[in-house]
Amino acid sequence: MAVWDIKERNNLVRANENRSQRALFGGGATPSLTSDVQFITMNILGNAADFGDLSVVRGNLGGHGNTTRAVFMGGAEPGYSNVIDILGFAAIGSNAADFGNLTAAKSGGGVAGNKIRALHHSGYTTGDGLSNVIDYVTIATTGNATDFGDSTQSRYTNGGCSSSTRALFGGGDSPALRDTVDFVTIASAGDATDFGNLTDARNNVSSTSSSTKGIFAGGGDPSASNIIEQVTIATTGNATDFGDLLGAASLYESGVSNNTKGIFSGINGVIQYITIASAGNAIDFGDLAVNKASAGASSGGGGLGEDEDYFFQRPSVNYMPGSGRGFFAGYHNPAHTAAIDLVHIPTLGNSSDFGDLSEARGRAGAAASLTRLVIGGGEKSPGATTNVIDSIEMQSQGNSANFGDESGPYNSQKTGLSNQTRGVFAGGFAAPNWSNVIDYVTIASAGDATDFGNLSATKASISAVSSSTRGIFMGGRNPTNQNVIEYITIASTGDVTDFGDLLAAKSTSAGASSAVRGINGGGLNPGDSAGINVIEYVTIASTGDSTDFGDLTRSNYLISATSNSTRAVFGGGLTGNVNIMDFVTIASAGNAADFGNLITASSGRASGSNADSHGGLQS
Repeated sequence: MAVWDIKERNNLVRANENRSQRALFGGGATPSLTSDVQFITMNILGNAADFGDLSVVRGNLGGHGNTTRAVFMGGAEPGYSNVIDILGFAAIGSNAADFGNLTAAKSGGGVAGNKIRALHHSGYTTGDGLSNVIDYVTIATTGNATDFGDSTQSRYTNGGCSSSTRALFGGGDSPALRDTVDFVTIASAGDATDFGNLTDARNNVSSTSSSTKGIFAGGGDPSASNIIEQVTIATTGNATDFGDLLGAASLYESGVSNNTKGIFSGINGVIQYITIASAGNAIDFGDLAVNKASAGASSGGGGLGEDEDYFFQRPSVNYMPGSGRGFFAGYHNPAHTAAIDLVHIPTLGNSSDFGDLSEARGRAGAAASLTRLVIGGGEKSPGATTNVIDSIEMQSQGNSANFGDESGPYNSQKTGLSNQTRGVFAGGFAAPNWSNVIDYVTIASAGDATDFGNLSATKASISAVSSSTRGIFMGGRNPTNQNVIEYITIASTGDVTDFGDLLAAKSTSAGASSAVRGINGGGLNPGDSAGINVIEYVTIASTGDSTDFGDLTRSNYLISATSNSTRAVFGGGLTGNVNIMDFVTIASAGNAADFGNLITASSGRASGSNADSHGGLQS
């Protein structure tokens, strides 16, 4: 039985948690192929609305989601596709980003999974014809699919549904119509096992599930069918009658669910639903914005477990300084934008909208006290920089106010750090010049920046971390990547002192810290040719070279980070522009895990101390 953690639910509310029960319908035929993605909110009856687009126009693809992300796999464009796309459920208006590839280009495979894994079952392939291969991906990471095992028979246009432990795949065409249902244990790679049979053989089967019951609906036998049937996922056996879909017959339906409601949409544009626990006929839900046969993915459902119940974003209440607000401000890819995203660092989840900077810009520096965030400099457009410093009051969502101006002319690719009193900005670039300037502001008092001292060399794209007494600058470029680590005493002024070296020369990495340990993640490799996934750390109070910490979930550069005393969160990046957020526990070396998604896939967010509880604010 699921038990509610009241403190956790309160944290979700206070953090503007945005994990609504949302379903996406991606790609498909209208009857021409489309990349269109539409969405519905599953607990509110109504019509679908536009969400964004897949990376490739295609049909006969499959979809699955965890609580934050949807993956769409394979399909026909009309040639067979191996593409896997990823979308964040919170990021309305965003297009899909590249996730990786299936082991082979396939169309018409069934897809199912749980919070951790998405499985693509069988399908039709070029050259080899029908496939019996089951692929899987780990949803929190990105990368190519891995072979899981084989289905009991080669087939395509089958349906997939799941509990948190078991995935079922039913029906299909091989090319004879099939009534076969087989299953796998999601956590354990291996071949599928016979489960039982549908009530009749058919293809283009739609499916959905609660945590206990699997539903198979519609399809062709070969004429279109309106049958809905059910199985108990934890046992094996044949399907039994559940009820009927709306209309005389339904073909090319797409199925999604939360843990109580199964929802189907099809080429006739009708969205309909059932209550999974109670057998009966489907009921009208609303209509698609564009009639199409598509793939579905949802942020709820049987594969995610009984305890997954998420809510729309709610207003913050009684914000307490230092409670864990982190910010990702501005960005420069895919376009220069003023948007500020808010995350609640102690609670996994997607970002929410906070407000806007005074002007669209990316690659700025960030510094923060317990109550105020200041953003300095940045790039307004390619080749154009700004010296404006903005401030926001962290307790009240809204747009920034003018704080003052930076001291120098080279203000793109800045970094920042701070303690409770003073914000420090360093480096910068304005073609063709690089800067070694360090300047500072008193965060509580609006005004222009004052000269602090100099870096050891002119450079930009540095990462920075701090304790309450010491600020550390890592890496950077001019124009080649640097491995130098150097530090300042924040309360004084003067030039930097050598601290040590990074594991390798890099730039456009992200820094985050507790009071004790500074973390550096991602960046461009020494040859400036690709992103890296390395995370490394230093002990702030000492000096010396950095030490390996672990890896991000993907190689990434132009990445940003925020932190509290225990957790560092890395967000965005330019590996095709991503909305991914990863996190690590600062005190414990290890690889990053999925945190949630930014509103928009983007890179070049403000870099530096950008939270109400970062290392510089801790004693």
